[in-house]
Amino acid sequence: MDLLRTLPIGLYIEQPVTWLHRIDSRVKFLWLFGFLLTPIAASPPWRIAMVVLLLGLTISTRLPFRVWRRQALLLLLFAIALFLMTALLPDGVSDYHDVRLPMDELAILQSSDTDLSIPPLPTATSYRYVLLHFDVIKSWDIAIHITRRSIELAVRISTLTFTLLYSSNLFLLTTAPEEITAGLENLMQPLKRFKIPVTEIALTLTLSLRFIPLVLEEVQNLVRSIRTRAIRWKKLGIRGTIQILLILAERLLENLLLRSEQIASAMHVRGFTSPDTHQVRWHRFSMGRRDWFAAIGLVLFVVTRLAVG
Repeated sequence: MDLLRTLPIGLYIEQPVTWLHRIDSRVKFLWLFGFLLTPIAASPPWRIAMVVLLLGLTISTRLPFRVWRRQALLLLLFAIALFLMTALLPDGVSDYHDVRLPMDELAILQSSDTDLSIPPLPTATSYRYVLLHFDVIKSWDIAIHITRRSIELAVRISTLTFTLLYSSNLFLLTTAPEEITAGLENLMQPLKRFKIPVTEIALTLTLSLRFIPLVLEEVQNLVRSIRTRAIRWKKLGIRGTIQILLILAERLLENLLLRSEQIASAMHVRGFTSPDTHQVRWHRFSMGRRDWFAAIGLVLFVVTRLAVG
């Protein structure tokens, strides 16, 4: 079991270097914000198009299929489960209504004293609010009831969940942590006028991204240590299993705190007193032709969203 290979969530893939790796991190940041913000109040076709676009971008990068198949398949299955669950649950709109016709309708129509001008009824159309109604157990009033509103809610929830999670994962797969923090610090430079510690935020983000593989490594080591001891969980019972899990959680926390202390000591030895006085330029920005094409594509993407999305 290798968590660093089977679950590369949030980990940077150095090889192979694709065209998405070569795009400037600031442009990719803006594209990520576009994927996160444009689904808000968007139509269902636009949300579905976002999912197709993300999968198309992943295929066009020619990343190894073993790298992204687990994330894509799991997210697709999760989105499909959300879609089915939301479509089958009540949509929040009750279709029960009271009779609004008069009690003695025939008497009113047959009365000669009153002159009623009844407008013609509209012609029937193919519109139906209830798309499917199937009684599973009629005696218990259990039925499958799918409406247009439930389908719309299902599309919104499932596509939004997939877009938010997968776009962020694709951004982390193709962008180095140093490029992420450098791009974020560069984009946040105007906030320094409001005395916001931009450099400290960038350094904290760098350490956080570097800490993710350490967490996975510690979990992997604990899992391997348990498997080598061949613990018989059935003989332990529920109480014994809970005790072992608590011991493992305590051990994991101790190891992570030890790693954090080692990182802090290493930074202190190398003279990192504060980010403002000891800065390390991790990445140099240079906007090339590919980056400008990506920026123009982002502008067209936003204009298309405002026009038809």
